Amino acid sequence: MNRLLEHAGILLIAAVVTYLFTFVVRRLGPKLGAVVEPNERRVHESSTTTGGGAAMFLGLVVALASASRLGGFREVFAGSSEALAILIAASVMFGIGAIDDLRELSAPAKVAGQVLAASLLAILGVTLFYFRIPFGQLVVLSADWATLVTVLLVVIVANAVNLIDGLDGLAAGTVAIAAGAFYVYSGELQRAGLIDESNIGPLVALVTLGICLGFLPHNFHPARIFMGDGGALLLGLLMASATMTVGGRVADQFSGQVYFFFAPIVIPFLILGVPLADVALAVIRRAYRREGIATADKDHLHHRLLRMGHGHRRTVALLWAWTALLSCVALAPTVTGNGDALLPFGLLGAAFLLFLLLRPRFKAEEGIGTA
Repeated sequence: MNRLLEHAGILLIAAVVTYLFTFVVRRLGPKLGAVVEPNERRVHESSTTTGGGAAMFLGLVVALASASRLGGFREVFAGSSEALAILIAASVMFGIGAIDDLRELSAPAKVAGQVLAASLLAILGVTLFYFRIPFGQLVVLSADWATLVTVLLVVIVANAVNLIDGLDGLAAGTVAIAAGAFYVYSGELQRAGLIDESNIGPLVALVTLGICLGFLPHNFHPARIFMGDGGALLLGLLMASATMTVGGRVADQFSGQVYFFFAPIVIPFLILGVPLADVALAVIRRAYRREGIATADKDHLHHRLLRMGHGHRRTVALLWAWTALLSCVALAPTVTGNGDALLPFGLLGAAFLLFLLLRPRFKAEEGIGTA
């Protein structure tokens, strides 16, 4: 009971601090020039304050500081610098995004900043130990490979979250669902004895859920403030950190779960299915058009749903629902102890539902083209 109360307390602290400080950012943002004007690439129709990532970052700092004072998290902080490493890397990642929110950086400069943050994370000890190749063997990563995989993972997940931050509440809600599901997943691994109480992953997932919930009331349509690149990149780094400290530390097979024999680290990717699918489609689309990977467009999944006639809130709700469906399908074998053989079929079913959801858009466009 004490453990449950302490975890609930940290969740509440992260949410309340983020929620309250967002009011401050909303007031100061316009004075600092942190305002996003509507244009042909954006779906909002009026000037909106950005920089909400500052409130999320403060929520992270206060929540981790509070957790360090609670007995239930003593093992997480005792003799480990991982919490400090995450704070340092998060500071750099948030800083790069915040600068871009105020003064647009070039794509190479943003990626360089992300690589720096990820490299600091790896150097200070937050990295993978193992990587299980799907349908293959467990690979013990050397220091060089661990650093490389860490950097790649952080950059991919950070940009995946950043790409879906195109509709009010979409990124915050999607990551909230992802973080909540990952918290449940990591808790099950702890109960199975595959990760110990000193693992920081569950705490990072819990705090990430809290700051998203605290920011969401300000960001849901019609948004009064955007999280900006500072917030989106910060959330990506936190989800990547949780992934590495949980999935990348599991060497043993999760007894009774065939799926987790080869994919303990794949669960977060399934949970983050919406942004990662969007990344893949964006890269393919821009390569086909012979455009740069960083070229902005209005062909992301949320833009397609809007063009199909769904309203702003309904589009966001549909994508939240798909993320929740992926999360439930992925977590079911872990929580119930059976059904792992059905997991691939459940995932295929979820993908097919998304295809049906987006298919009418292509038919509509064909009609427009022949008119």
